Amino acid sequence: MIPAASDPSMAALRDVLEDARRLGLLGPDPVERHIAHALTWAASLEPQRFLDLGSGAGLPGLVLAHSWPGTFGTLLDSQLRRTAWLRTAIVRLNLTDRITVVEGRAEDLGHDPELRERFPLVVARAFGPPPTTAECAAAFVCPGGTVSVSEPPDAPDRWPIEPLRGIGLGIPRQVVHDGVSFVILPKDSTLGSEFPRRRNRLNRDPLW
Repeated sequence: MIPAASDPSMAALRDVLEDARRLGLLGPDPVERHIAHALTWAASLEPQRFLDLGSGAGLPGLVLAHSWPGTFGTLLDSQLRRTAWLRTAIVRLNLTDRITVVEGRAEDLGHDPELRERFPLVVARAFGPPPTTAECAAAFVCPGGTVSVSEPPDAPDRWPIEPLRGIGLGIPRQVVHDGVSFVILPKDSTLGSEFPRRRNRLNRDPLW
């Protein structure tokens, strides 16, 4: 059972995220709001091995790890300052036996055979625009798996079906639960070896 944000067992996680906010790694919203958002997201997903794409201060990855005891996960970020913080955080939260931190650009690591198409679930919160997020996430999620991306509740359709099919992703489904909104993208087929493209191509020629 996923604990409420006010549960005493969340105290250590709350302290870690408060420290992240003081260090400028987390936005100005109250930490409780960030935790509540991630808990609602976690409650709407099936617990399974996951990768948090652009993990930043560890949201939602640290909350998923706390909410899903026994589940293994990888927190990926490109910035040394953030990954150093994440390594400290998983030690403080006693998660080193099942949570891994990886530093590097998603466009590059998406071609690493140890990471490519290895995860049943990839989550992303504020990683980038939809075309970039989809192309990078598709490199890590395995066929039959799921990509889930946090979205504004009233956002227009930002995930066109045809370009998604070109990177192995299926028909998107938006879910709104207790005010938390995210899109679900099934991975239907293996990603072409040319994806994800290098950073300059992603920026210059987005999929849509």
